Amino acid sequence: AYPSEHYPSWRQELPGIDLPHGIFGENFTTEGLVEETVHIGDRFRIGSAHFVVTQPRMPCFKLGIRFNRPDMVKRFLQSGRAGFYLAVLVEGEVTAGDSIEFLARGENGITVADIISLYRTDATNQELLRRATELASLPKAWRDYFRKRLWNPDD
Repeated sequence: AYPSEHYPSWRQELPGIDLPHGIFGENFTTEGLVEETVHIGDRFRIGSAHFVVTQPRMPCFKLGIRFNRPDMVKRFLQSGRAGFYLAVLVEGEVTAGDSIEFLARGENGITVADIISLYRTDATNQELLRRATELASLPKAWRDYFRKRLWNPDD
């Protein structure tokens, strides 16, 4: 999922490039769901399907190819405007224009923006790192990545 709120910033940063919704590879372009307010583990209903927020979106090299800009992946990550992945909890039908209904708040109060910050610049925030390692909805690879950054006072 990728917030439509980010498109104006990208249009300013990338003048002359057509940026229709979906250009960043997202399956859903959302409105009102941004990284600072969406929590890991938040649950939503879209159409008849149920989803859970699992992690920030991490762009791959294809983003650079799509924009013909080798720096695009780096720019995307540095911007903090990553969007987030949704895992399907209950299969169902989703159509363009379906409303997104909030069902439940994720555990531990950690937002997608918090995870992006830990990954990019805030690797010394031990309390946030510890809490991130406890997020059941965050994929194991992310939890392991953050666990390795925890200080061990016995070392």
